[in-house]
Amino acid sequence: MDEDKVNDRAEIYSERVRAGKRTYFFDIKATKSNDYYLTITESKRRYKDDGYFYEKHKIFLYKEDFDKFVTALNGTVDHVKTELLPDVDFSKFDRDQEENDSVSAEEVKVDDTELKWD
Repeated sequence: MDEDKVNDRAEIYSERVRAGKRTYFFDIKATKSNDYYLTITESKRRYKDDGYFYEKHKIFLYKEDFDKFVTALNGTVDHVKTELLPDVDFSKFDRDQEENDSVSAEEVKVDDTELKWD
């Protein structure tokens, strides 16, 4: 199956996370045989000669890799938080983002849903 056909699959579920100039999309899609997979897309707003465009990077994550991926992600984030940057208050970044969201009248504020990996 080529990538264009995979990209055209209907989304079953979607979650958006705004992070400054980046937006992350977590989308669940279905295969022809009703199997499910997750796409994680990073979208960055960039400026080029004639205006803005969005640069996108995508990861396809299949069900057999969900647990391994979540374990590795949680372990890596925990290592940064506890070993590399133990004095950083990471909840501060959430507050900063909330303040930025409320300042912009053009932006629609996303609900305060927190992503849960486990």
